[in-house]
Amino acid sequence: MAWEVVVGIETHAQLLTRSKIFSAASTAFGAQPNTQASAVDIALPGVLPVVNQGAVEHAIRFGLAVGATINPRSIFARKNYFYPDLPKGYQISQYESPIVQGGSVRIVTGEGERTIRLTRAHLEEDAGKSVHELKGMSGIDLNRAGTPLLEIVSEPDLRGAKEAVAYARALHTLVVWIGICDGNMQEGSFRCDANVSVRRPGDTLGTRCEIKNLNSFRFMERAIEFEAKRQIELLEDGGKVAQETRLYDAERDETRSMRSKEDAQDYRYFPDPDLLPLVVTEEMLNSVRRSMPELPDARRDRFIRDYGVKREEAALLTQSPAWADFYEALVKQLGGAQKLAATWMVGELGGALNRGGLDIKDSPIDEKRFAGLLRRIQDNTVSGRAAKDVFDAMWNDPIEADAVIEAKGLRQISDAGAIEKLVDEVLAANAKQVEDYRAGKEKAFNSLVGQVMKVSKGKANPAQVNELLRRKLGR
Repeated sequence: MAWEVVVGIETHAQLLTRSKIFSAASTAFGAQPNTQASAVDIALPGVLPVVNQGAVEHAIRFGLAVGATINPRSIFARKNYFYPDLPKGYQISQYESPIVQGGSVRIVTGEGERTIRLTRAHLEEDAGKSVHELKGMSGIDLNRAGTPLLEIVSEPDLRGAKEAVAYARALHTLVVWIGICDGNMQEGSFRCDANVSVRRPGDTLGTRCEIKNLNSFRFMERAIEFEAKRQIELLEDGGKVAQETRLYDAERDETRSMRSKEDAQDYRYFPDPDLLPLVVTEEMLNSVRRSMPELPDARRDRFIRDYGVKREEAALLTQSPAWADFYEALVKQLGGAQKLAATWMVGELGGALNRGGLDIKDSPIDEKRFAGLLRRIQDNTVSGRAAKDVFDAMWNDPIEADAVIEAKGLRQISDAGAIEKLVDEVLAANAKQVEDYRAGKEKAFNSLVGQVMKVSKGKANPAQVNELLRRKLGR
C-alpha cells in the first residue's frame, strides 16, 4: 500500500513597519551589528514594551484577507527558553489567544484547486542572530531582536512537497499583495518551517519532524521530498520516527537532526505581565477593511470571467499587483484583445523577464510600447513569428514597434495575389510532397506551408497561406 505524505507549514512573515514591535528601534536591513538594538530589545532593567499599532493593523489585514476570525481580545505571552541570541531569556509571542483564528488559503496545482485551512496567525517578536564567520569565534547581532513577525500556521492539509510549495507561493503572493511583508526570502523576511509526517491512507497522523528555516521554494520541495523518503524507509525497515527538529543541508541534499522537538509545555508560556491584553475595536476593523485592495483570488477570478483568459494564465498574471496592473493597463491601451495580451505577457514578456532576472516593474518595454507591438499583430501588419523579432529588438533598444518593422522589413504580405504566386511556385517545385499530401500524408501539407513561409522570408500571412494551399490541393 502506498504512503501518504502529510505536511503542515509554519511561516514567519516579517511585517513592514519602520520600527520594532515593542520599541522605536529601526527595522532597516543591513545595518552594522548591534546598532539597532534598543534598551527594550535587549531587556535592560526597568524598560517596558509598548505594542506597535502598525504591526497590529497588518495582522488584522492578513486576517481579513484569509477570511479568518479577528479576536477582539488577544493576549501576549512569554515563551521561555535559553539561547544566546535571545537577550531576555524569553520571546514575547501569543499562545492561547492569538489575534487571528482560522481562515484559509486557496492553492492551484496541476490537479486543480484546493483550499488549505489555517489554524491561526499570531504576532511575536524575532530573536537576534548568531554570527559564526568571525575567524574562529562566534558573535551575536541583536539588530533583529524585536522585529515584528506574524507567524502563520496551516493545518496539516497539504499532501506532499508540490502542494506545500504551491501553498507557500500562494501565501507569499498574498502577504506581499496586501502590503504587510516585502517577501524577501534572502533577507529572511519570509521563512517557512515544514512539519512532515507519513502514514498509510486512512490511518491517523504519523509522528512529525519539523524542518526549520527553509528560505527558498526550491529547497522546501527538496527538503520535504528527502524527509518523506527518509521516514518511509525507516518505517518499512521496522523502525520508528522520532519527533524532532531537523535542518536541511542543501549541499548534501539531506535533512539532519538538530534537536528533539519541544512541546508547548516545555516553553512554560504565561501571559506577559508588562503588556495589557490587545483589544481590537470595531473602528480599527472597519478602518483596515476600507483600505483593503482587491485580493489576488478575486482578481484572478475576474480576469477569467471578464477577460476570458485561461486559468493558468490568470494565475501568472496575478502573481503580484505589478503584474496584474501591467496587464490591465495593456488591455486598456489596446481597447480589448485581452487574450492576445495575456498570451504575450505570459509567453514572450515573462520569458524575457526570467532570463534577465527582472521584475515586471523593471521591464524595458512598458505597457504603451508593448501595446504598439500587439496592435501590429492584430491588424496583420506582422506575423506572430516576425513579432518575436520585433519584441527582441524593442527589448534591447527603446524604439517603437513600427520603427523596427520598417527598419527590418518585417511587414507581413497579405496581398492575395502575391501570396497565390508564392504558393504556385512552391507547388510546382515540390511535386513529391503534393503527391504525398493527396495520398493522405498530412505532414506533407505542413512541409508545403513551411516552404511558402521560407520563400516569403516569413512575411506571408500564415492563415492565407493555409487557406490557399487547401483550396489548390483540393483536400
